[in-house]
Amino acid sequence: MLRRNLVATMAAFALLPALASAEAAKFKIDSTHSEVSFTIRHLVSKTSGNFGDFGGEITLDPKDPSTLSINGTIQTATIDTNNDKRDGHLKGPDFFDVAKFPEITFKSTKVAKSGDKWTVNGDLTMKGVTKPVVLDLAILGVSPTPVFGGVRVGLEATGKINRKDWGVSWNNVVEGGGTILGDDVDLTIRVEAVNAIEKADAMQPAKSEKEEKEEKEKAAKTK
Repeated sequence: MLRRNLVATMAAFALLPALASAEAAKFKIDSTHSEVSFTIRHLVSKTSGNFGDFGGEITLDPKDPSTLSINGTIQTATIDTNNDKRDGHLKGPDFFDVAKFPEITFKSTKVAKSGDKWTVNGDLTMKGVTKPVVLDLAILGVSPTPVFGGVRVGLEATGKINRKDWGVSWNNVVEGGGTILGDDVDLTIRVEAVNAIEKADAMQPAKSEKEEKEEKEKAAKTK
């Protein structure tokens, strides 16, 4: 086991020079270790939710964040606000109309730096409407992870959109003034993505001596 982990660690570190070169590498979003969530005003407080099914691909030269490219898709039917009745309403025509518009997509168009901060511009498509958005961007790190496999990159994007711009406009007036929901929605996207090269032979853990011996014995029996 120690030999296997050592070889996997060496293989993962061996990939870093390639990822740090001028050529950008491709990473696949690991949804198990990622999050797409939102917060919106409800009466005098805030309510949060998330989407359980999403995926996509990231292209990035870790040495140059300006090379970042994101192409992601969210399945609207997987919205979850911890309330079945409310989720049912959100899936209907008043909000996401998931039967007619099963996906939300985001495709980046530009990454820019202002001072010490990065932003990512992109086209957000929801309910058949595509509009540009700008999100604050943080690259949380790039590291080999032999235990989980491959070289991984962590990203976080946050921002605010007006839901009415995409036709998600349902609301009700509250007695005494005001509305049930706010128009602005705070978005938080935390992504851990793994480099596609993890599936290459170089990233496969080395077999132990016992496993190699068992394979040889098994092969000999089949001859």
